[in-house]
Amino acid sequence: MKILMVLDHEFPPDIRVENEIEALTATGHEVHVACYTMKGRPANEMHQGAHVHRKNINKLTYKSSVGCLKFPLYFHFWRTFLTDLMHKNSFEAIHVHDLPLASVGHEIARKNNIPFTLDLHENWPALLRMSPHTKTPLGTLLSSNTQWKRYEKKYVQLADHVIVVVEEAKDRLKLMGVKEDKITVVGNTLNLNHFDLKDLPGSDDKIVLAYAGGISEHRGLQFPIIGLKKLKGMSKKAELWILGEGSYTEELKRLAQENEVSEHIEFFGWKPYNEMQEYLAKADICIIPHIKSDHTDTTIPHKLFQYMYAGKPIIASDCAPIKRIVEKVGCGLIYHWDQPEEFAACVSALSEEPSRFREMKNAGKKGVESEYLWENDSIRLNTIYQ
Repeated sequence: MKILMVLDHEFPPDIRVENEIEALTATGHEVHVACYTMKGRPANEMHQGAHVHRKNINKLTYKSSVGCLKFPLYFHFWRTFLTDLMHKNSFEAIHVHDLPLASVGHEIARKNNIPFTLDLHENWPALLRMSPHTKTPLGTLLSSNTQWKRYEKKYVQLADHVIVVVEEAKDRLKLMGVKEDKITVVGNTLNLNHFDLKDLPGSDDKIVLAYAGGISEHRGLQFPIIGLKKLKGMSKKAELWILGEGSYTEELKRLAQENEVSEHIEFFGWKPYNEMQEYLAKADICIIPHIKSDHTDTTIPHKLFQYMYAGKPIIASDCAPIKRIVEKVGCGLIYHWDQPEEFAACVSALSEEPSRFREMKNAGKKGVESEYLWENDSIRLNTIYQ
């Protein structure tokens, strides 16, 4: 089958999309990816077996995406782009990643009498509510959360099939009236073909906690930073490594100074994927401190499975999918997302109980190898197109 994937950002990279391409092409499908570029990248090229088609987008059109449900400029850009690609290639299916372009994908699918798959990486209305650009006066005017909820409900019903990343997201759509047999869970699990994070021995005199990812308020790093103050009497010095960048970085640095733990924290900034893996390999414990919300309760980060397979015990906040998997596998400890004291207690427990630490290291890797493996999710993805 000749499948057109639609992705409203620069590509590559995107781990999930690349995994899906690999899975579909391995079983004989021909995959094309439509995306925009603001970096002058080639209009057409091959990437990991997929045909990538790019169209240059100007800043005005790009910024208009915030208000795309009220003003049609952004949708018009995509409608023109995809119609042109369809005329040249005669695709047999369209696969839209994430909610914003659902209406355009549905429109193209119906005009060409082909199936339309909507691949929801996350709860988009909930994500927008937390995004800084929607909290400004202009953002509030342009992006109505009520309107996004209505839009989502409409297009999950109109799609021929809906993909979600975790069971909690499937349950959410079922409550919206989507039939269960129209929803498939294709998780953000680990593709072992592209991951090789070695487990290196930690330091004898300190315990290193590592976080890798974006730095925004809803990532919840403020609570582990406050919690570090409770660990000063520990036999091993606790050190937090933060790899990533974002608008909340300076606030976290201020918070670290205020709580007198700056000397216990290293901000490394953004690192390329391979280099990031080297830092994580040297860590003792990995953390996922996301603030619990209707967004984080219905999605799952790739890094959970990376940490598990690397043999890193995990300390995570009580977001529903993460809590469910960590407790089921027995690969880490969970704390209430806004309780720094509980976070500190988790660190102390793992630092001072070597046998428990080792059990969690082994449990995480076994959990990935037995269940949370991309090989299993790729089968579910291919079943849709069979």
